[in-house]
Amino acid sequence: MSGKTLLILGGGLSAIAAALHLAIIVGGPTWYRFFGAGEPMAEMAARGESYPTIITLCIAAVLTIWAAYAFSGAGLLPRLPLLRTALIAISTIYLLRAVLFIPFMAMINTPITPFAVWSSLIVLVYGLAYAIGTWLRWSMLSSGIGQPAS
Repeated sequence: MSGKTLLILGGGLSAIAAALHLAIIVGGPTWYRFFGAGEPMAEMAARGESYPTIITLCIAAVLTIWAAYAFSGAGLLPRLPLLRTALIAISTIYLLRAVLFIPFMAMINTPITPFAVWSSLIVLVYGLAYAIGTWLRWSMLSSGIGQPAS
């Protein structure tokens, strides 16, 4: 698989995750529970508090920006500022989330839920797509080759 393809995959996955976060807001408390946001967030959503919506919108916005960086790295969008640095940071965050979430839960004596396991596996795929895609396109990312005109 090419670096371009992996970055498109990573960007697409981030975009899907962003859309899913928006759907969670619409889905309400049941969706917050199902997708592992925790009972306090679900209860706040049930009471109509704005906090869950604001947090979930912020996560969706970050994921959308991350998708844009992947698409920029793949050459589908104009070159974004600090492209290589951002792609490394995004890869690192996804990979750290994948490998540290379950140990962190164990450390604070929180039960390991199916959500913790499958979400960690999912973000591992995201992180690998970004990391390997960035690595394979590194020379193009540094030179701007394969980027659409601004």
